[in-house]
Amino acid sequence: MKNFILLEKKVPKKIFNRIRIDKVLPKLFPIFSRNYFKKCINKNYVLVNNIIITSPNFKIMEGDILNIKIFFKQEKFFLPQKIKLNIVYEDTFLLIINKPSSLVVHPGYGNSHNTLLNGLIFYYKNIITIPQNGIVHRLDKDTTGLIIIAKTISTYFILKKMIKLRKIYREYDAIVLGKIKFGGMINAPIKRHKFKRTHMTVSINGKTAITHYKIKKKFNTCTWLKVKLETGRTHQIRVHMLYIKHPIVGDKKYKYYLNFFKDLNNSKLYSVIKSFPRQALHASKLKFFHPITNKKMYFKINLPQDMINLIYKLNVEV
Repeated sequence: MKNFILLEKKVPKKIFNRIRIDKVLPKLFPIFSRNYFKKCINKNYVLVNNIIITSPNFKIMEGDILNIKIFFKQEKFFLPQKIKLNIVYEDTFLLIINKPSSLVVHPGYGNSHNTLLNGLIFYYKNIITIPQNGIVHRLDKDTTGLIIIAKTISTYFILKKMIKLRKIYREYDAIVLGKIKFGGMINAPIKRHKFKRTHMTVSINGKTAITHYKIKKKFNTCTWLKVKLETGRTHQIRVHMLYIKHPIVGDKKYKYYLNFFKDLNNSKLYSVIKSFPRQALHASKLKFFHPITNKKMYFKINLPQDMINLIYKLNVEV
């Protein structure tokens, strides 16, 4: 089912007199691109003084009233459930949540209940009126840490554009297999795996994916990394770490290299690494300007206890 919001604005300045409408719209509604508005015009979604505009060449004048219909897919209804939400920050426009391990973000095949979204609908019922139920970006089921949720439609669209323009700083902590000598950047496009449809893979035909990483600490057999996402592809950090042959500890989907374990002489350490139950990946920092107030926002969340324990055990063996 599709729903829409109606944006309205009065042309404010003489500087816009006799200017093409497709040039003015992105200035008045900067959350959308000029190309997006051209598509809206072609679909008869743009009105000036209640008259449908059919050409991007149409010249507007000061005082004109512009209306744009913005359509979006209405998510199907999911069951509200009382699930504990670790809310780090909340205001009228957005939520910041610290997601625990084993919590799926969005219902899907095999996970229709007990997800973050089920909990969000229970906590804030208006979330069902927002595109993607307010979920601006996602974390994998077993990845912990900070996630942004929009509480209004306009906030959602602005945040999505901010992510696209790389204006939201996202930093992760990751424990990877093997010793990495230096920090670096991975620039390797990612696409869905041809045969394993729940997997992603590096491919020349994929979408641009850029990951930066720095060394926080080296252990005998692993490295603790600070990872910054420049883009936000599905499973990006996990796929990129596997690509440079330093997969994340505990990652069952993007598995270890068997040779790594053959070379591991310390049986106690072998057991520690092999038994870690999930990917050792944590979304630890967020930095961005508030989409409505433009206030500088900064959030940092400590590592979960299982990763703290893992680092302690690895450190003992250094």
